Amino acid sequence: MNIVAEHKISGEPIEKAPKRPVRPVRWFIIVGVLLGALVGGLVWFNYFRGQMIKQFFANNKPPPVSVSVAEAKSEVVPNLLTAVGELAAVHQVNVTADVNGRVTEIKFEPGAHVAAGTPLVQLFDAPEQGDLANFKAQATVAQLALERAKQLAARQFGPQATVDQTQAAFDQAQAGIAKTEALISQKLVRAPFEGDLGVRKVEVGQYLTAGTPIVSLTDLSELWANFTVTEKDSGQLKVGQAVRLKVDAYPGRTFEGKITTIEPQIATDTRNIRVQATIANPEKILKPGMFVTTTVVLPDKPPVVSVPETAVDYTLYGDSVFLITEKKGDDGKTSLSAVRTFVQTGNRVDGRAEILKGLKPGDKVVAVGQLKLQSGAAVSISTDPTPPIPAQPPRY
Repeated sequence: MNIVAEHKISGEPIEKAPKRPVRPVRWFIIVGVLLGALVGGLVWFNYFRGQMIKQFFANNKPPPVSVSVAEAKSEVVPNLLTAVGELAAVHQVNVTADVNGRVTEIKFEPGAHVAAGTPLVQLFDAPEQGDLANFKAQATVAQLALERAKQLAARQFGPQATVDQTQAAFDQAQAGIAKTEALISQKLVRAPFEGDLGVRKVEVGQYLTAGTPIVSLTDLSELWANFTVTEKDSGQLKVGQAVRLKVDAYPGRTFEGKITTIEPQIATDTRNIRVQATIANPEKILKPGMFVTTTVVLPDKPPVVSVPETAVDYTLYGDSVFLITEKKGDDGKTSLSAVRTFVQTGNRVDGRAEILKGLKPGDKVVAVGQLKLQSGAAVSISTDPTPPIPAQPPRY
């Protein structure tokens, strides 16, 4: 078929489609190569940096931490039972009047030391003094009448009934004298025992009713220390055991006493038992009502392992110490490291802690400086002296 003769087709020859230019494809390839090289360079750089940091820290170890070291010792630790309580006077009373009356004379000075029976306060006793004189006169008359009645009865000049009547009158007069003297003695208030007086609470002319406090009287020569211990510890206590006491008013001083009374019953609400020790107070520096820390000296226990109290780290997760371990490196040098080791602790006495489990005698532990440590950290032993144990804060 002739192309020219075809319907609706012109007689001009058909031309071929032009080819796509090559330049855009080349640019895409170049950009892709550059991006790949950039990404690869970044990846290689991060890898190289990580290796260099790792190598830096591997070859750049921190210097050892300087610590003070103590050795675990096997020793007999004093077996002590500590409790808290208060002091009470063996003899202490608020002096009061037995009867009502008006104060006519005060015979003491506040704060004075008085002997037993020393007059303190005189109440108005004029009516009783008058009654006493009356009864004494009656007794004198009754005595004379009794003597005459006895003489007459002995000579058979008088009946025995007269003797009996005069004897009764004389006895009544004597009873009146005794009663009146007792009333008069009540109007003179005396010290019931030897001791130190407190602050005066009455004035001359004041009307006192029976039981009104006049002044406190305390015997400071001997005191009681009342404290409580748990039911678990009650079986270790016995009358006569030594007790050491400390009070806040005299820091650094220890007072000695002995257990004199152990309550036979245990309180059902607290499960504690009340104990009382007696303490001599020759200097009279201890006062009733003072807060006191008591320590009962119990029989010694077998030797146990102990370390300074500062070496033990007490936490909610358990008690632990930093144990010093030695290891040799590839170069043959010995290095020290501190490894956290959990222990079971017992009592703490005089700045040392009992270690019931976890250490053996001769082990070395960090005594000072463990706050800067992590388990396995390198350490060096400090030559500085360790602080006194227990550490005492300075006083200003």
